[in-house]
Amino acid sequence: MAVPMKKVSRQKRGSRRSHDTLSAPTYVEDKESGERRRPHHIDLKSGKYRGRQILEPKSDV
Repeated sequence: MAVPMKKVSRQKRGSRRSHDTLSAPTYVEDKESGERRRPHHIDLKSGKYRGRQILEPKSDV
């Protein structure tokens, strides 16, 4: 069975764990509709992406 030769220091352990945290998703305000959306994603309310109509707009029901 493999056994570590020396104890891993707090600095090495912390450096390894520094990328394990979860981050909240980022949102931006859409310039045209004012709705919040994810960057580089289609605005689902208006159906536009980078000024072009991609999907049909949702109707408020």
